[in-house]
Amino acid sequence: MLGGSFNPAHAGHLHISRVALETLGLEALWWLVSPQNPLKPAHGMAPFETRLDAARALVDDRRILVSDIERELDTRYTADTLAALIKRYPAVDFVWVMGADNLVQLEQWKDWTTIFATLPIAVFDRPTYSDDALSCPAATRFASSRLEAGRAHELAGQTPPAWVFVQGELNSTSATQIRETQAETT
Repeated sequence: MLGGSFNPAHAGHLHISRVALETLGLEALWWLVSPQNPLKPAHGMAPFETRLDAARALVDDRRILVSDIERELDTRYTADTLAALIKRYPAVDFVWVMGADNLVQLEQWKDWTTIFATLPIAVFDRPTYSDDALSCPAATRFASSRLEAGRAHELAGQTPPAWVFVQGELNSTSATQIRETQAETT
């Protein structure tokens, strides 16, 4: 699962998704489009349906499923969404996928330690975030639960807490930059 605002969905999301599918050996990757990220202002956020439709239009890989399940579950926080999904799909070995930028600020998330205790986490490097990500409070607290990158394909079968930091070809595309560029041209 890759959660986010997808405001807008872009090539970077596709890149990390394809790398996750291959590196982790996943059958599918769900994009959980958040109705409203509690840590982001509503101002400047495109309407949910617009973001959802744009994400679906962008995806060109049948293994990537764009989902509105957070709206269906009426959850606002990742920890709550994960708990509900595990209850609904007990036979599925879920993995949470995130960029290194999110790991850096994970301690701001509601029940962030519960997320680590709920399912394995794959953290993908983002330009300029490696050092900060690997020294942030979440990485430090769960250092003993980190798998070596060469074992990333084993992550889905690990008992939490378990996480891996995946480095590779970086994609510098960011939704913030896309929105800023769009604002400059309008």
